[in-house]
Amino acid sequence: MDLILWRHAEAEAPGPGQDDLDRSLTPKGERQARRMAEWLNQRLPESTRILVSPALRTQQTAKALERRFKTVAALAPECGADELLAAARWPKSGEPVLIVGHQPTLGIVAARLLAGADLAWSVKKAAVWWLGQRDREGTEQVTLLAVQGPDKI
Repeated sequence: MDLILWRHAEAEAPGPGQDDLDRSLTPKGERQARRMAEWLNQRLPESTRILVSPALRTQQTAKALERRFKTVAALAPECGADELLAAARWPKSGEPVLIVGHQPTLGIVAARLLAGADLAWSVKKAAVWWLGQRDREGTEQVTLLAVQGPDKI
């Protein structure tokens, strides 16, 4: 199974009294989302299941892909690693799964799967971490297949 973690692009700072879920992308964030979407669309299989947080900034980031996606309440900013992995059906999903979500959860998931501990790894805004899971001689392994940020495309 492939699990692709995509952090939302740069978003506006919260305004006075503004709900965190209502923060939108900045113009820079819109450019970042388009760049990363182009990179992803060249690599993602058509069968990829795309799951997105209900936050406006993640919705806008995912829309740059121009693919169908499902909004999942369990991926909201306050969600934890367990909720994210359950939504992705890790490691048993039959198709690749792309999650468009938030820090610190994305970094914690990457650390848990790659290092075996819930560490506060940093995933930069609009960056993608692509993880693969495989069975090798009876042992499940997780490999880091790619890390890509929008500034290096």
